[in-house]
This record gives sequence, C-alpha cells and structure tokens, in this order.
Amino acid sequence: MEVKVQAHVAYQTRYHVVWIPKYRRKVLVAGVDEYLEKTLNSVIMERYPDVYVIELNVQKDHVHALLEIPPKYSVSSVVGYIKGATSRSMRMHFEYLRRATHLWSDGFYVSTVGYDEKKIRDYIKYQAKQASGQAVLASV
Repeated sequence: MEVKVQAHVAYQTRYHVVWIPKYRRKVLVAGVDEYLEKTLNSVIMERYPDVYVIELNVQKDHVHALLEIPPKYSVSSVVGYIKGATSRSMRMHFEYLRRATHLWSDGFYVSTVGYDEKKIRDYIKYQAKQASGQAVLASV
C-alpha cells in the first residue's frame, strides 16, 4: 500500500464498505450489477476525484467495496453520496427499479483496512465463491 500525499497530509486510508438494497431485496441481478460498477466510478469522479475504488464486488443483495478516501472527506459523506447518486441513476435506467422510492437501505458497514489489505482484497474478490462454499482462502 503506497502513501498518498496532498496539501499538508500524507495518508494511507482505505476502507472496506458494505451496503445493501432496501429490505435486502435481490435486485442487483445480471446487467444491473454491471451497470452499477460502471456508474459507481463515474459518480465518484464527478464529485470526489481523489476517491478511488480499489476493489468492487456486487452480489444480488449487497455490495462490497474497497475505497481509498482521503482524510479531508468523511466516510459517511462519500458513501452517502455514492448511494444517493447510484440510486437515482439506476432507478432512471431500469424500469423495474422506478417503483422503489429508495433503492438502498439506510446505513452501511465500514471497516478500516490496515496491513492485512491483501486478505480483505481476496475476501472481496472471491466473496461470492466463498459464500457458496466453492473457494477456500489461505489463512495467514
């Protein structure tokens, strides 16, 4: 993990963030998940050009992301913006989501990522297989 530098600060701030659709509905099906991945990056670049998506895994009923967020932004404001902007975009693009007044559930899970980032990356990357029992990650 490299140290980033901005005005008056050097940082290594990465966060494992998870959020779910309202009522944990399985709405992130094939096609929707791909659209979300594309939209997520463009949405972030519009408002937060120095926030990066390191890893992303979209499941039918939740989203895992490894985000690099500079200390000048609060995690809750960045995640709140991501959820709001992707919700609007997805509801305009997919007819069956237009009926929903809220796509995402309130709140999210966040955890800081330290030196065991590789373990978190592997977990995010292979989360779908791990959840179904198809993959086994090496323990450190």
